[in-house]
Amino acid sequence: MPVQEKHRFDEQKLARFMAGHVADFTAPVTVEQFKGGQSNPTYRLTDGAGRRYVLRRKPPGKLLPSAHAVDREFRVISALNKTDVPTPRAYALCEDDSVVGTAFYIMEYCDGRVLWDPLLPEVPKEGRRAIYRAKFDVLARLHRVDYAALGLADFGRPGSYVARQISRWGKQYKASETERIEAMDKLLDWLPAHLPQNDETVLVHGDYRLDNMVYHASEPRVLGVIDWEISTLGDPLAELSYLCMLWRTPKDWGGLLGHDLASLGLPTEQEMVRYYCDLSKRAVPDAALWEFYMAYNLFRVSCIRQGVYARALDGTASNMRAAESGKLVRPAAELAWQLVDGLTGAAR
Repeated sequence: MPVQEKHRFDEQKLARFMAGHVADFTAPVTVEQFKGGQSNPTYRLTDGAGRRYVLRRKPPGKLLPSAHAVDREFRVISALNKTDVPTPRAYALCEDDSVVGTAFYIMEYCDGRVLWDPLLPEVPKEGRRAIYRAKFDVLARLHRVDYAALGLADFGRPGSYVARQISRWGKQYKASETERIEAMDKLLDWLPAHLPQNDETVLVHGDYRLDNMVYHASEPRVLGVIDWEISTLGDPLAELSYLCMLWRTPKDWGGLLGHDLASLGLPTEQEMVRYYCDLSKRAVPDAALWEFYMAYNLFRVSCIRQGVYARALDGTASNMRAAESGKLVRPAAELAWQLVDGLTGAAR
């Protein structure tokens, strides 16, 4: 779409920067904005020779502490360019606010498909399972990466990932809270008191889902995983269960719950958990542990949606549909508490 008024910048300044930092760039540059991207405004750039690039920047306005870390995104993508994890080629990072108004980086434009709907209506039924397998295969590859060998040993703190995530997102939730939600208050108390004992550390994406990857135009193959803003060192089961929330959330949230998966040619949650665990040589988690992770991830999603909603209210959100996020904060928190209630009820 055309660039939103609040996200416009001086294209000539950007062209001068690219001429000095991006190999083979040819002025001038034409700028369009992607409709997605609730956090960091994202643009498609086309240079004078027809070459395309992607620019991601921090949004304007007052920002929450540690949010919108485009420098971290650039660092992890640059490192993963050296691995078998498909990522766009990283070209240049600019932390000088005078160029486009906020820090930004430029990366390769992956010319493929973004599959927004997990039902995959644009994919023939017999090809849908392969799309899902590719998604879980890339996740297993990511979790196999030797992050220390890539210079990312300081990219996060090893161990205690879930505890730190609960603390971090809980604080950000409180910083952007717009109404009291009883289920959320209960989760803020219960989750830190019932942390899992496993403490494995891998490189995690942080928001790994279908629409954060670009697929080949005709093959079930991922060309690039995008949106690495909240990547860090973390817990592989936390990330796996985040991806699998799709099976626990209802149709009107864009989830798979309530659909006839077999008739649609789609795999089950259990099938994909086993597939990932086979690829990554991990044991399938037991039921109670898995339900904790599901509740934790629904809590985390509530916190993220609350932050997006708060930015919509103050006018700094980059996605035009950001205000809709507010409607899902309470239902996600209440669904998480239902899972906890099921766990604690079973223990009584």
